This record gives sequence, structure tokens and C-alpha cells, in this order.
Amino acid sequence: MSTCTLVTKTAPDFTADAVMADNSFGQVTLSGYQGKYVYLLFYPLDFTFVCPSEILAFNKKLDEFKSKNCELLSISIDSKFTHLAWKNTKIEDGGIGQVQFPMVADLNKEITKAYGIEHPASVALRGLFLIDPKGVVRHCVINDLSLGRSVDEALRMLDALQFTDTHGEVCPANWKQGDEAMKPTAEGVASYLAKHGK
Repeated sequence: MSTCTLVTKTAPDFTADAVMADNSFGQVTLSGYQGKYVYLLFYPLDFTFVCPSEILAFNKKLDEFKSKNCELLSISIDSKFTHLAWKNTKIEDGGIGQVQFPMVADLNKEITKAYGIEHPASVALRGLFLIDPKGVVRHCVINDLSLGRSVDEALRMLDALQFTDTHGEVCPANWKQGDEAMKPTAEGVASYLAKHGK
């Protein structure tokens, strides 16, 4: 299945080895997170360049994600042992320190392939998948290897999804928490655009 068709579909389930927040080895099953929102954060490889900037940026905002009932899971084709080594390497030496979300090992690339984001170099593209509490993919963004993602945009999309799930209204362009949304009717759109359109 391609990434384009995953949105609105049940997220491909998986059970895989991971390094947990406390550095223990464990197993993560995606369907075990039902009832929560989940961001899957795919990245190419440990001990590389753009990847630590993203991992650390997401980790810095982890409490904000958790306060919104959202868990983060990072995934790459590295082993759990390599993940642990990267966590145990100081940031100034190219490591990531003690990030506080599970780091999933996808050595056989089954998860990467299930989400349709395998790069020709046999690593994962920078895929970010937002999954709702029922296990349905509601948003995804895919970047090439050289392009880092925006944590603020990930949070904005989470806010928008939670708003529309709660209120039944839809979120217009550039919507952010606290902004007016639109009723999903012709009249609602016309009213919104009369106030905010150009």
C-alpha cells in the first residue's frame, strides 16, 4: 500500500523490538496504543546528521504531545543495540542523549515497507504518520532524506485533528489552536470566508 492511500485507513499494525524511555529493551505493539493519538516518526539512520536534530526537537516537546494524549514512536532500520548506543552517546559527540520516547528497531524493514516509505538506498524516508485513538491514519507527511520536519507543524496538525474530532467543524488553511474553524456546510464556509477571506 502506498503512503497516499494510508490516510483514512487503519494503520498497519506491528510488534517490534524497541529501546524504551528508561533504556530497557522491550517490545512495542502499535495496536496497544489504541485510545491515544500516536505519531510514528520514521527516520533513515542512527548516528547521522538531520536525524538527531529531529529526534531532539521532538523530545524537547514530548511533554506537550503527552498533554494532548499523544505518544511518539520513532522508527528506523537500526537495531535496538544501535539505538541504545546512540542514546548513550553524548549530544556533543553525535549522540542524542536520553530521549524519552520508544525507539523502534525495524531491521527487516517490514514496518518501513508496510508504510510505503522505503528509500532506494534501503532506509526509511522521513515519514510522519498521525494515528487517531481508533488506529486510523489521519495525516502523513513524507520528506526526502535531506529535509527535516517541523515539530510545531506536527503539534498544529494534532491540535487540528483533535479539534475536528471533538467539535465536528473543519479547520481552514493555517488554522491554529484558538482560531475560528468552519462548519462543514456551504453556509459555514461562506460565513468564514466573508470574515477571513481575501
